[in-house]
Amino acid sequence: MKDERVGGLVLKNYGGFYYVQDSQKVVYECKLRGKVKKQVLSGDRVLITSLGNQCGILESILPRRNELVRPRVANADLLLIVMANDKPAPSLVLLDGLLVNAYFNNLIPYIIINKKDLPEDSRAAMIGQYYPRSGFNVIRTSVHTGCGIDELRAVIKERIAVMAGPSGSGKSSLLNSLVAGAGIRTQEVSNKIGRGRHTTRHVELYPLGSGGWIADTPGFSVLNTPDMESHRLADYYPDFQNYTCGCKFGDCLHYRETDCGVKDAVTDGRVAQFRYQNYIAILEKLIQNERCYS
Repeated sequence: MKDERVGGLVLKNYGGFYYVQDSQKVVYECKLRGKVKKQVLSGDRVLITSLGNQCGILESILPRRNELVRPRVANADLLLIVMANDKPAPSLVLLDGLLVNAYFNNLIPYIIINKKDLPEDSRAAMIGQYYPRSGFNVIRTSVHTGCGIDELRAVIKERIAVMAGPSGSGKSSLLNSLVAGAGIRTQEVSNKIGRGRHTTRHVELYPLGSGGWIADTPGFSVLNTPDMESHRLADYYPDFQNYTCGCKFGDCLHYRETDCGVKDAVTDGRVAQFRYQNYIAILEKLIQNERCYS
């Protein structure tokens, strides 16, 4: 039988084998060809040689559209930012930082307000009030009632989605609801510290029956400031863009300048005060980094 070249998507790396799904949803257990020098990531599009019996040799990695450092995933399309209605209360700082990371990495962000069956924390209410009217994608979900799960499946269809958010917000429970038989271990939120513990050690893509893939990445909850120049930060705040025409200076940072259209929008409530404060916190980190390395 002649060897056959097949294209596919890397779902996971386990025990020295790479598990690659082809267009017919057949999963091959592959060894790596010695000439492949680049690290293979979950999400990589690859070419393999089929050896029969769903075994193969991973021959080459196709060019990546993007590559995330934490988690290590290639070619992601969506960032699902999971915040709980309560237990734990949402972190607005983390939310805004993850939104910046999404836009910086060319991902489409969706804010998922999970645990809709619980009473709403005041910060969850702030998310629900501000972000939808400012043009952000927001979905409310509950694994107990099934609310929003079908809507989430439809969003992920034919795409690779990565989840992020605080421990205990329900990412693993959401994944179990989306992927039949995933069996991802979950852990209740600690009463003592008010947050959950990470339950996953490696990145794996789970195929959805309705199409698309979702990465099991509960560890992606730490906010890392993107490696960008400070004057570019506002480019990743789409809700600021309608007001920059009111800025006196073309290079306005919306920080200490006078005659700033964004600051005016904050004053009259068109941009939320907390959103602007989170912007300033990230901006000051970027400015500090530039001073350290100048």
